Amino acid sequence: MTMSQGASPPGLLWAMSFNERGCGHRLQPDEALPDLGAFGAGFLWLHFDLKVAELGPLIDAGHVGPQHLAEAVFRPDEHQRVTVADGHVGGVVADLARPGARPDASGRLHFVMGPRSLVSGRWGPAESPDATRATAEQGHPILSPVLLLETMVGYVVASMAATGQRLSDEVDGIEDRVLDGRVRDDRRRLGPIRRSTVRLHRQLLGLAAVFHRLEEDAAPDLHGPAVAVAARLAQRLDALDRDVTALAERARLLQEEVAARVAEESNRQLYVLSVLSALFLPPTFLTGLFGMNVKGLPFADDPHGFLYVGGLSLASAVATYGIIRALGIRPPRG
Repeated sequence: MTMSQGASPPGLLWAMSFNERGCGHRLQPDEALPDLGAFGAGFLWLHFDLKVAELGPLIDAGHVGPQHLAEAVFRPDEHQRVTVADGHVGGVVADLARPGARPDASGRLHFVMGPRSLVSGRWGPAESPDATRATAEQGHPILSPVLLLETMVGYVVASMAATGQRLSDEVDGIEDRVLDGRVRDDRRRLGPIRRSTVRLHRQLLGLAAVFHRLEEDAAPDLHGPAVAVAARLAQRLDALDRDVTALAERARLLQEEVAARVAEESNRQLYVLSVLSALFLPPTFLTGLFGMNVKGLPFADDPHGFLYVGGLSLASAVATYGIIRALGIRPPRG
């Protein structure tokens, strides 16, 4: 791929040139893009804001790889995918949005990678290109476009791993409280955790599928380092996805256990309420019976009638409790 001399294309967020030692140099806005034909052993990285970029002239001139590949990759389609054509790799992979970005919690990184160039872009906020640019500007050597892509995806994987660790710590805390019998509002907290793990699993599954496909569908004209990088990234993503899947299963089982504990506590409270209702039922009947304003009621003219009726009510409650115990009705046990 050869970049012609001239002004920077519209929508170009930055351009970085890397020499044969992998040291990156960010080109100034008024600095012409170098001609890779006379660029030595280095490579070039262009990163675009695809909402305002005008890639048509560059694509028509063949500066962004094969035309059909560039047109397929840089359209506003966020489905994760990868395509290999004419020694170039084009793809769309998951990225993490900047904190506070709405409405999506994740963005997409679009890229076309050639032997000596990487052209990337994003339609929405994304983190990994900025983090990679900062790393290169700090002097970290990046020797090839393949390693540049691996660095960007590595930031995404690291951020996903940090998110998974944070969710795992939350699940650990809830699990400790459940085992100690201190169930609070943990059932409501587990819902968002499960949603987050499911979303993270979807992102990891799609990202891993991209690099598995790149590893399996590598054409003979694709340089070997790309296959090696794809294998390393796929292995990391598979391992992280297994951890996230296990975390999602833990959250599901813990949510079921919390629900069982809550139901058990509700049953215990209902048992107490039912026993109290049963104990007060006979005395209530007796007080209602002796409260009727009719002639011929027992103890109506007896000066100790109140004591008799009170004792009879207490005796009926005790008898009811004895019947409950004799029938073997016990409160639910944990």
